[in-house]
Amino acid sequence: MNPEPASTLLLLKDINFSIEVFMIKRASKINFGGAWVFPGGKIDKQDLDSEILNLCQGLDDKKASTILNIESNGLSYWIACLRECFEESGILLAYRDDGSDFNPNDEESNLLNNLRNNLNNGNFGFADILREFNLKLAVDKLIYLSHWVTPKMETRRYSTRFFVTSITGNQKAIHDGYEAVDSLWVEIKQALEEYNQGKFPIIMPTIKNLELVSGYKSTHSLLNDKKMIEPKDIKPIEPKFFIEDGKIVGLLPGDFGYEDH
Repeated sequence: MNPEPASTLLLLKDINFSIEVFMIKRASKINFGGAWVFPGGKIDKQDLDSEILNLCQGLDDKKASTILNIESNGLSYWIACLRECFEESGILLAYRDDGSDFNPNDEESNLLNNLRNNLNNGNFGFADILREFNLKLAVDKLIYLSHWVTPKMETRRYSTRFFVTSITGNQKAIHDGYEAVDSLWVEIKQALEEYNQGKFPIIMPTIKNLELVSGYKSTHSLLNDKKMIEPKDIKPIEPKFFIEDGKIVGLLPGDFGYEDH
């Protein structure tokens, strides 16, 4: 089975000379149930529609596809990333028609929350929400970070592009209560420490992406550093798992013995 294209966002904010990342806890009945993950999911048909492509600012499909080293539909990864972020956190990264960041007032926030519920229930399209507020998606705020492919041992496989961005303003992040049953802002260092202590269940791609953004004192320095990464240097990472001496062993590209399995 070929992996399905998917997209995930590390949403960051500054706090006390440190950085927090927004994470959600997956419902037990869905993929990665019970684990803490970043907002994200597979690319939907609406992410490929010409209508939503025309509601993006700062990046077109040709340039996005070049960044990801694919022939076409690259921009759909950015769109899916922002759509899933909105569905699962309530944060909508977009620009108003005057070019300013979208930071909804109280009245707009109430309407936005209702529209989000309708979107999650399938009664509304993402493009409809952008038109309602006369917005353009802030695709140019996302920085391509990594590419992970689900191991062949899994029945449902994804080819997931990870992106990173920061948030300012007064938008509040809160889980949707459906696919995500809990949420929190957590310091990156704390998340990794609690994982190592067995207190914070996260899967390998989450761990490795947290490590990619750890050690920075501000989102400004982090994002400036990640902007310098050449997209061609971001290689797909497909973990391999196998049984050895009765135990499950996992290897990553570059690990000794990876090519033998």
